[in-house]
Amino acid sequence: MSSGNNCQSQALTKPALGEKEVIEVIDRVFGLKVSWVRPLPSYDDQNFHVGVSGNQGVPESADEYVLKITNSEDSQEPDLIEVQTQAMMFLSTEGFPAATPYLTKDGNIMSLESGGTGPGKKKYMVRLLTYLPGIPIAKIATNAQIFYEIGQLAARLDKALSEKFYHPSVKSLHRGQFIWNLANVPLLDQYVCALGQNKYREVVEQVIEQFKGRVIPKLSSFRPCINHGDLNDHNILVDSNSASRENLQYKVSGILDFSDMSYGYYVFEVAIAIMYMMIESSDPLSVGGHVLAGFESVVPLTEEERGALFLLVCGRFCQSLVIAAHTALLYPENKEYLTITAKTGWKHLMTMFEAGREAVEQTWFEIARTYANHSTA
Repeated sequence: MSSGNNCQSQALTKPALGEKEVIEVIDRVFGLKVSWVRPLPSYDDQNFHVGVSGNQGVPESADEYVLKITNSEDSQEPDLIEVQTQAMMFLSTEGFPAATPYLTKDGNIMSLESGGTGPGKKKYMVRLLTYLPGIPIAKIATNAQIFYEIGQLAARLDKALSEKFYHPSVKSLHRGQFIWNLANVPLLDQYVCALGQNKYREVVEQVIEQFKGRVIPKLSSFRPCINHGDLNDHNILVDSNSASRENLQYKVSGILDFSDMSYGYYVFEVAIAIMYMMIESSDPLSVGGHVLAGFESVVPLTEEERGALFLLVCGRFCQSLVIAAHTALLYPENKEYLTITAKTGWKHLMTMFEAGREAVEQTWFEIARTYANHSTA
């Protein structure tokens, strides 16, 4: 079990540019005149939805962008940001709805800029990305078909990145101590004190210990790939392609936020997708079956990968809930966004853990089997 009451702190690296600075940066770096600016929610970066006007050569349909200002810590890894951005460009050419960068006046995909207030201004990497239409899955009424399609999307995306994407700096995606890589659930030991002393912390500590014993020794048997790493209910946008409000049909219109990309395993991506889709369901324990069926229609899991799925989903719940609690202590002004998952996340984790691995897996695998049987028929 984890022990100790001293939470490790981290540098406050989140950007805090004001609207005037945003307008100035877009003008000076990208040569575009801003007509309006709207802040967008973010975890540890800073994002703005901006409209530009009066620019020669810019199509009317492309006059909205997202200015992404990377936190000062990650901004010190330009190779990593370069690979993530090139991956987005690659996926766009492969038909995935990923954003692409608007080049700087110097023809680059990003620029390192000083910004913010206070002593010792920090440097932040800035990119101007195409704005993707749609609404987050978090804001629609979900159903089995959407969960199935998200599973398919997760598998197709990782497969394309792993089999076709190449970049000279792709090795930078080997992020050994990256806290959001699912292999690093044991690193949560140093952050659990942010939860205080309660039943939630007890469950998290049990998950961490079981993860160390049952998942870590099996990693070498999982099939490696490049993970998007954060296909959550706010990072997947959908658009309705139906005129009838009574029978809305949705399709994925945008995949956001590639900042958690890293080398991992196929089973990590499906576990992450299951966890975040559970957040959006009134019947959370069944969700994994639909997402798994979609994923396995593209990349079937091995028995060992399937056997780790329950703890991987629990592990992602713990990552999301613990790191959110820790980060909310550092950024209390951003607490509402940081703890968005916690509203239902704790309830779902406790439900899963109390039901137990065998019961939850039986539910998932039986639902997935109905898709396979239907397909065979």
